[in-house]
Amino acid sequence: MTIQEIRDYLGQYFDAVELVGNADLHITGPAKIESAQKGQVSFIANDKYNRYLATTEASLVIVHKSQNIDEFTNIPSCIKVGDPYSAFVFLLQKFATPRTVALQGIASTAVIGQDVSIGQNVSVGEYAVIGDRCSIGNNTVIGPHTVLLHDVSVGNDVVMFPNVTCYNGSLIGSRVVIHSGSVIGADGFGFAPQRDGSYVKIPQMGIVEIGDDVEIGANATIDRATMGSTVIGRGAKIDNLVQIAHNCKIGEDTVIAAQAGISGSVTIGRQCMIGGQAGFAGHLELADRIQVAAQAGISKSFFEPGIALRGYPAQPMRDQLKHEAMLRNLGAMKEKLNKLEADLKELKKG
Repeated sequence: MTIQEIRDYLGQYFDAVELVGNADLHITGPAKIESAQKGQVSFIANDKYNRYLATTEASLVIVHKSQNIDEFTNIPSCIKVGDPYSAFVFLLQKFATPRTVALQGIASTAVIGQDVSIGQNVSVGEYAVIGDRCSIGNNTVIGPHTVLLHDVSVGNDVVMFPNVTCYNGSLIGSRVVIHSGSVIGADGFGFAPQRDGSYVKIPQMGIVEIGDDVEIGANATIDRATMGSTVIGRGAKIDNLVQIAHNCKIGEDTVIAAQAGISGSVTIGRQCMIGGQAGFAGHLELADRIQVAAQAGISKSFFEPGIALRGYPAQPMRDQLKHEAMLRNLGAMKEKLNKLEADLKELKKG
């Protein structure tokens, strides 16, 4: 693409896109600002990378509209927008080659059960298994060795990479991406303790419902409900190695980073951001747009939308930072207390 074509393309997504420099240069692809070469495009969305502006060899840099670039004569062209990060994401989508499972049609080694409904232009990979009464929508790709047990419903334009397992009755929306090794609809962790110390398994009779435009990373696990449904809302993004337990409800456009663990019957609102290795006790609720820091421990519900939570047990970030500051000063406070006690003893002696 020429730089002018890039400017016009970004103009579809942003009201104000300012091009400074040579519009006729050709761009062959994207690169990181610290390693970009001639013919490549990069971006600056974080001030800590500004130091690379003076040394980058990129032919085009996307920057914030407030960025002054007059002193950086090494950069032939730049594009100024209000959100350079999102602008670069849209540009990555333009340059990226879609990564999917290279299949065409239904492999001869695939096993297809009875009364299965398969839409148009569906691909099923080698040694995949499709159970009885499953339904697969148009343009969907089922990767090699993927297993759909009985009564699974899959929407249109879904991609399941190799070795995905969907248990009985799972409902998968349209345009969903599920990466390798993920398990949808395994039994929830439900066991009733007995007087003799043993446990009786609680039957898990529900299903998992995954909304449209959800992406689930590799080796994630989403458990079926004890009764009813475990629900992943439209547009949610689940990272690798995330555990979501039975009867959870994850709101629309919520993102959950790797190794987070969500205990049973937790409800998370819309557009929340859950950091890596965050842990949730069961039967809790988070309001919309709450941000949970990495490794936070959520031990109670929070109903105020838009707050940031941090620490263990998690609390609003302002409170938690105050407590951290107090902890850092405990040593000095102990020394002062020791001195006061010594002075008090001296006074008593006098």
